Amino acid sequence: MIDPRIVRQLGRFAPAALAIALLITSARVADSQDAWAALVEGGHVALIRHGNAPPGQGGDPPGFKIDDCATQRNLDETGRAQARALGEAFRSRGVRVDSIRSSPWCRCMDTAQLMAVGPVERSWALVPATDRNPNAAAALRALKEMVSSWRGPGTLVLVAHGLTARALLGIVPDQAETLVLKPAPGSASGVHVVGRIPAPQ
Repeated sequence: MIDPRIVRQLGRFAPAALAIALLITSARVADSQDAWAALVEGGHVALIRHGNAPPGQGGDPPGFKIDDCATQRNLDETGRAQARALGEAFRSRGVRVDSIRSSPWCRCMDTAQLMAVGPVERSWALVPATDRNPNAAAALRALKEMVSSWRGPGTLVLVAHGLTARALLGIVPDQAETLVLKPAPGSASGVHVVGRIPAPQ
């Protein structure tokens, strides 16, 4: 049986905990609103982690082949629905997409194609810095150049991996989360993070 005194003590913290939760929620909403506003404005970069691909952690199974989707981690139905929802969100908010580029991995290409916001171009600059990419340093330099030099007028959409975002920004987004970036030539990453848009529910 729980000591009633403990229950009363915990009860004293409930209002403060609720207030903190509301502040965090409000901050996330404002962050998301700023991110969408930037995309509608144009001249920004949307870096999207591919949709849900179980098991969600780590890379691909041993022996995977880049040209054989059956050997890779792939989107499940949730991931496919997220990709479609992302595309619909871009369209419904009037985000102009001038270019969409994707890592060659199937879960990224599928996410980009299911968004249906334009023809998808493969880019090895979006492959994460791992031992499976012997040209990781050159790829990261190319990615920084890609994002820092973007001028629009519309949005550059990049569909990649969590490790790609980590290499560029030190952030590992959730699957199907969008990082909205403003080009910042001369900075360490080449961009400034405007805001984050959570994965579609």
